[in-house]
Amino acid sequence: MTSTKRKETVLVYNMEGGNKGRMVKLICMQMGIRIKTVDKSQYMKPIGELAGLKEITGQGQDESYEGEGFTDEMLIMCGLTGSRIDQLLDSFRRQKMERIALKAVLTEHNKTWNSIQLHDELCREHEYMHNNSKKTEN
Repeated sequence: MTSTKRKETVLVYNMEGGNKGRMVKLICMQMGIRIKTVDKSQYMKPIGELAGLKEITGQGQDESYEGEGFTDEMLIMCGLTGSRIDQLLDSFRRQKMERIALKAVLTEHNKTWNSIQLHDELCREHEYMHNNSKKTEN
């Protein structure tokens, strides 16, 4: 079995046109990370396919998404090692970039999920973490 290095890619949702989106693109370009802005019409495609995983390509739904979608900013890091993820997030902090609440790493578990499924899961996790942090503060 040959090992192929995955191309580092960041999938970006709902950040186009703003300063934060420009900053994410600039930092990714400086780090040599490919950036892909995901359009709402692509929300039914598997995350792995959007990230360019060859083994996932063609497994998604072919129809274009026409629902309401979501407006939350979301960032998915694909093919980055732990140290590269730390480097990317540190760069965001050094630039004093406003926080992106919904972030994920592409995994074996979520690579076949579509954007809506991943968004919903991240929202549930974010709410759970937020509620539990309030409980520990009291």
